This record gives sequence, structure tokens and C-alpha cells, in this order.
Amino acid sequence: MRLIYLSPVPWKSFSQRPHELVRYFHSFTEGEVLWVDPYPGRFPALSDVLSQRPESGGMDCDVPAWLTVVKPKAVPIEPLPFSGTVNGLLWGDVGLAVNRFADNSTILGIGKPTVLALHLLAKQCFSASFYDAMDDYPAFYKGWSRLAMANRERRIISKVSTLLASSSALQERLRHLAHDVRLVPNACAAERLPALPKGRQRMNDQIPVIGYVGTIGQWFDWELVIALAKSNPNTVIRLIGPLYVRPPALPHNICLEPPLPHSEALHAMSRFDVGLIPFKRSTLTASVDPIKFYEYRALGLPVVSSAFGEMALRKECEGVYLIDRNSDMIKVVGQALSNCPTPENTARFRKDNSWENRFSEGRIFASGYRS
Repeated sequence: MRLIYLSPVPWKSFSQRPHELVRYFHSFTEGEVLWVDPYPGRFPALSDVLSQRPESGGMDCDVPAWLTVVKPKAVPIEPLPFSGTVNGLLWGDVGLAVNRFADNSTILGIGKPTVLALHLLAKQCFSASFYDAMDDYPAFYKGWSRLAMANRERRIISKVSTLLASSSALQERLRHLAHDVRLVPNACAAERLPALPKGRQRMNDQIPVIGYVGTIGQWFDWELVIALAKSNPNTVIRLIGPLYVRPPALPHNICLEPPLPHSEALHAMSRFDVGLIPFKRSTLTASVDPIKFYEYRALGLPVVSSAFGEMALRKECEGVYLIDRNSDMIKVVGQALSNCPTPENTARFRKDNSWENRFSEGRIFASGYRS
């Protein structure tokens, strides 16, 4: 069995859901993978120039012997109706690689709706296909581009064998478009996390650290973070990650830090006292199940979060504290700092929320895919 996977992120980036999915495929089937890196799918924006990104994901992005990476060439005009004709002239190398790689047991996996994905689906030479809906992709666009993306997504869903949804909101939004819809939430790379903490102990004179690791974009709630910082002036709030928006004037106890390779980011998280997820509630975030939630909890951290997407459903979960701008933030931070999960509970969380366990529960590449 083989897998051709059209990824929404490059192989040489932070290890994310797409990386974990193909690793699981190989461990489960021992099959080879042809990984197709993303190409520019929209017109360039100023944020593309201003953003800070680490050059690679470190050792996690080394290319294993069972995986081949293909980089499509493309002009960033995909919202335009003739983009497939223009870019199709540049996809000869991809088509050749696909034809050489595919056999009668090959699965086609799609991580983002693209014209290239539709081109490959039209080949009808795959034993099965799936679309892994990781985001509400149309919500990232506006006007005509949003309509084009929504139409492209519907066409792909109508042609694939299986639809995977990373959140309950995505499952609900897309379930009427496909017969086989499976909820497969996000998880964490339990086997590559730092060693289990022996128990979080903080000295009385030690300044508490509330930390965030991740992209800072239009969905980031600066007002909430500033309110949190001002109400807890004796804490430090560390924000680590690429900036896609210009930050407002910040209190003295908020520290902006550049992005880190994933392994270093995990070690930075392990030095937090509280993990922070301050996203706005919007159409864009309504379908999000943040991986950082799983990573924070798998490192034994309590989580302070706004009530967006899947986080809104975790109000009663152990170690989760939801806030908005009207919350008693001194009380919430105090409750979070007093939360000290045992190593046994953290180990259980890692096991229950590993990528292997998640994909296994979702029957990814199980009976419907096995040759």
C-alpha cells in the first residue's frame, strides 16, 4: 500500500497533523509516501513579508527513506478561474512523480482544497481517497476567493472516499456533503515530548510564567492578553511565535519572542507555569481544535483559554480554565497556578491523546483502506 499526500504545510516545517498522519500510515502499513508540498494558493499579502518563521522544524523534518518530497511550481493566482490551465503547465514534474509512484493499492490524501488536488482526483487511478479537513479553509479568504475555495472544497468532498474532520464544528458543517464522515480530533506527539515532569513545584518568590507558543495572527486576542497582564502584574506572559499582525502597545510584563524549532518550543513550554490560548471567537476559530492544548496538558500544564472552537466544549475538563474580558482574571490565574496534576495523570493524558491512538480510533487506513 502507498500514499500520495497533498499537504497544506511543507515537510520542512513544524511537525504538525499532516506529518503525524503520514508517519502513522507508514508505521501501520509499512508503505511508502509521496509527499506533495503546498504551492502558493492565493495572491501574496504583506503579512507574508512581515512574518517571522523558523527555517525548519529541526530533526523532525529530516526526510526518512520511505518518504519522497515533491515541490510543485505555481503562480499565486489560484482564486482565478483559469489558474488550473496556467499552473497545469508547471505541474509536469508532479504528474510524472505521481505516475511513477502510484500502483493499484495507492491512496490519495488531501490536506487542503486545491486545483492540483482536483486534477489528481480526476485520474481515478487510486484505490481510495480522503480529505482531512483541518480548518474551515473558506473562512481564511474573503469575497470571490472565499466562494472559490468553498466550491473547490465541495467538489473535492464529493469525489473522495472518506472525509476526516479535526473538530466537531467541521464535522457538523461538512457531514451533509459526504457519506463517510469521521471525527478525528487533534492530538500530540507523545513519544517525542520531553520527559514527564515529576510534579510542578514553584517557589513562593518565583515569578509565575504564563506562556503561549504558536502563530500570532488576526485571530489572536490582544485585548484579552493585555487585560490578563494588567490584572496580574506580578506574572510574566511569554508569547513565542511568528508575528503576522502588528502588536499594540504592551504592558511591561508581556514578552514577545521569536519562533523556535518545534523541539525547542516544547522545551520552552515545559518551563511555563500556565499554558495560554487567547483566540478571538470568530468564524475562523469556530472550527479549531488547537494542538497546543494537547501539548500543554501533556507537559503537565494547566490551560487558560478563551472559549472558542473545541475549547468552548472543555469547560468542565480537568486543568482547563476559560476566560473572557469580563472574567475575574486574578482568580482564574490563581486557580490555574494551584492546579498540580500528578505524573500519573499526565502520563495517562499522553497515552489517551497520542496521534497513534487518535488515528487508530478513527480507523484511518483500517478495513476500508487495507488491500
